[in-house]
Amino acid sequence: MKLSRRALLAAGAAAATGSTLVGCAVPGARPLATKRVPVGSTPFDMPALTLPDFTGRPRFAITDFGARVDSQAATSAALAAAIAAAHGAGGGTVIVPPGRWPTGPVHLKSRVELHLQPGATLRFSSDPADYLPAVQASWEGLECMLHSPLVYAFDCEDIAITGAGTLEAGMDVWTQWFTRPKSHMDALVALYRMSVDGVPATERRMTDEAFMPGARLRPPFLHFNRCKRVRLEGVSIVNSPFWTVHPFLCEDVLIRGISIRAHGHNNDGIDPEMSQRVLIEDCTFDQGDDAISVKSGRERDGWRLATPSRHIVVRRCRVLNGHQLMAIGSELAGGVSEVLVEDCEVDNRASTHKVQLFNLLFVKTNERRGGHVRNIHLRRVKAHRLVGSVLDVDMDVLYQWRTLMPTLEKRLTPIEGLQVSEVEVAEAKHVSRLRGEAALPVRGVTLKGVKVERLLAQAHDHQHAVDVRVS
Repeated sequence: MKLSRRALLAAGAAAATGSTLVGCAVPGARPLATKRVPVGSTPFDMPALTLPDFTGRPRFAITDFGARVDSQAATSAALAAAIAAAHGAGGGTVIVPPGRWPTGPVHLKSRVELHLQPGATLRFSSDPADYLPAVQASWEGLECMLHSPLVYAFDCEDIAITGAGTLEAGMDVWTQWFTRPKSHMDALVALYRMSVDGVPATERRMTDEAFMPGARLRPPFLHFNRCKRVRLEGVSIVNSPFWTVHPFLCEDVLIRGISIRAHGHNNDGIDPEMSQRVLIEDCTFDQGDDAISVKSGRERDGWRLATPSRHIVVRRCRVLNGHQLMAIGSELAGGVSEVLVEDCEVDNRASTHKVQLFNLLFVKTNERRGGHVRNIHLRRVKAHRLVGSVLDVDMDVLYQWRTLMPTLEKRLTPIEGLQVSEVEVAEAKHVSRLRGEAALPVRGVTLKGVKVERLLAQAHDHQHAVDVRVS
């Protein structure tokens, strides 16, 4: 279905003025359909995902709204207008045709699919000023007001980004922000203290130079905040200021068939945080940090929001570069459970940009986090060379926070029910390395059919771990 030129112009005018799209809905348009997507066999009860179905919905080409390959301002305005029109129509697809389209941030609305056709690239500005005013987001487990993520959705339902095109971040300025000067570290401490003191997220103004000079907290590339029924399928993502794909407090998320290449500082691939019913499959990762890291908030913010990450399935993914295939934490104050990683491959031998591959499954926390980790499964995975372990658990991971802040409240993380099976690795330091706490050992670890052709140290290096079974 295609809207008339008159309807398109009306939608564009409404978007430009910020007015509601009264009268722009398609006459007699039916509500947006959803469909159930089964997840398949899992070692825990896993509900099917409910996802939006944009089949037969009206389509809105950004060129009809004035997008130009030689104008960031025109393309940004056209994207906003097309998104507003699709939203006002009760659900629709915004089409990005072939070409290299310069743009500022893209803010999605409910019942909107952004579709990038083959040969289409959205090239995002690297000027932080283009990502103001600030929006509510999260930085390493702490909510705050940040520069807008490059693609942002807040409290949306039924959204999608699909197609064979590319999302590319310009990095000229963000790379300058990779350094961590004293003003940045001071800002992190201030943000932490605001969380401890219960300052509302909307008052933690990390982009306000008068309030927080020199903070330089980089935004995620794609940040879905408090969204339901999210699809991310087919696209390629190149570069990122910070974490690449960040579903935060989301439900029913499908990430399928995407590729990510991002080698900047903190460039995790996908970070589901306090999110539930997430399926990640058939994706390719070429990262400067963890490929996938499941999180659930830091200390007071995680305890306040009290939302675990659970029912997360990762399958048939390929990691060309990345510190871990799957990390759990270290921001896990809300708890993480029911996670499955299966039928994946980790191999950087053909990569021209080699990153050290530390572990396949790394559970990391510290004495401040609390939360819990349980019912985690990794099976049928193949890997080349690991400088660490197939399974690594470390309950004393504090990074820079060890010296930035003292422990204000001690809460250990119960870790139990880790199962690893049918894994083949050419070379690794250990099969398993477990570092529990004397007061709270790691419990219930099973390693079955794990083969490492060349071990560089002892197979199993365990401290404060009970009920560990190896066969």
